[in-house]
Amino acid sequence: MDIVLSGIRSTGKLHLGNYFGALRNFIRMQDENKCFFFVADIHSLTTHPDPRMLHENTRNVLVDYLGAGIDPLKSVIYVQSDVPETMELYLYLNMHAYLGELSKTVSFKDKARKQPENVNAGLLTYPTLMAADILIHHADKVPVGKDQEQHLEMTRRFARRFNNFYNVELFKEPVAYNFGEELIKIPGLDGNGKMGKSEGNAIYLSDSPQEIEKKVKKALTDSGPTVPDSPKPDYIENLFTVLRAVSTPEVVNHFDNLWNRCEIRYGDLKKQLSEDIIRFTTPIRERILEIEKDEEYLHKVTAEGAERARESAAKTLNEVRQVMGFKKF
Repeated sequence: MDIVLSGIRSTGKLHLGNYFGALRNFIRMQDENKCFFFVADIHSLTTHPDPRMLHENTRNVLVDYLGAGIDPLKSVIYVQSDVPETMELYLYLNMHAYLGELSKTVSFKDKARKQPENVNAGLLTYPTLMAADILIHHADKVPVGKDQEQHLEMTRRFARRFNNFYNVELFKEPVAYNFGEELIKIPGLDGNGKMGKSEGNAIYLSDSPQEIEKKVKKALTDSGPTVPDSPKPDYIENLFTVLRAVSTPEVVNHFDNLWNRCEIRYGDLKKQLSEDIIRFTTPIRERILEIEKDEEYLHKVTAEGAERARESAAKTLNEVRQVMGFKKF
């Protein structure tokens, strides 16, 4: 059975983009593989979150994981900081990672441009921490989006470099895993790129029907097409992308035809989109509301997840120490 690993940063509640881009596949993967799914609270430190919000954000991701359908009886669910072995492997991997390769990553250059006042070492070495997350459990497969493909390739490079340097075959070279399907990228409703927690353009899995209706009503539109069969502007195509994710093909075809005939009414489109998002998210939201009140259950999930994750990680770390020459006196 293959080992699958993935995590989501604890920077806020999860949204439709997280569900269709990651969670939906996580839920399917856990029936076919040995899965490790973690809440990446250490990764979130690169942007210096408010310490008062760190635990709450971690808790929110955990609750959303469980509400969306990740099952602790099928998967190992844990909080990244509960597995200190990962941080030790991160340190060792940093000894074999070089400034030139780390500083050339697309994500580092992008983040450095966006937050020039906070270009910290954690931001630079993000790929080695990601590699430690993966290699500590000897993962075979890692579900990643386009923006993480470069990091996964670096994980493969670090694994290969470590093996070659110490003349061992300790680490596997993990591959991307998404069921051979192209991931659905859910765009933001403000017309600016993908849906994101930091962009303020997200519909969260825990949003109430009223909140969803309010957000969809505010989505960017225009006066409508004037030429039949004309291409949709990006911000209108965004609405149709979300519609295709949550609605039936018949509904999508209906509004596509209205667009092509220059007869579309955005009020009707938004009303339908709101109804379909609410219908889709309601079962998830109801589970989230139930789970977030159960502190005993959340403690049990994280405690058992940490124990199972540490058992796996400790075995790997012991092998790494032996290979690197650390011996007990």
